[in-house]
Amino acid sequence: MAPPRMNLKVLLPFQVFADKTGVTRIVAETRQGSFGLLPHRLDCVAALAPGILTYERATEGEVYLALDEGVLIKTGTDVLVSARNAIAGTDLRQLREAVEREFLNLDEREQSVRSVLAKMESGFIRRLAAFHHD
Repeated sequence: MAPPRMNLKVLLPFQVFADKTGVTRIVAETRQGSFGLLPHRLDCVAALAPGILTYERATEGEVYLALDEGVLIKTGTDVLVSARNAIAGTDLRQLREAVEREFLNLDEREQSVRSVLAKMESGFIRRLAAFHHD
């Protein structure tokens, strides 16, 4: 009898980035640290931090994916990862640099944009409230 395997699907907003079967283990990063998944692990949901997701298959060995923040859902032998962006590679150093350069800096830009949008929204609401009272 063959040992149990997992099915891994990595989804981006506009495409399926990876769809792998025969996965023996997965290691993902959250804000609380890294954790591993094996086929018999209980079902779970985790919020992923920008970092490296590692999965292993008998045919490929260890494969590394740089992921932006996202969500991981494990149900039975199916593992679904939904992220905003992903980069595949074999050199961990280059992938770690890509995470720092692409994903972490993007978060800073997004925070700046969100701050500006919040100010615009609050100004709009104040003007709307003033118009309503007139």
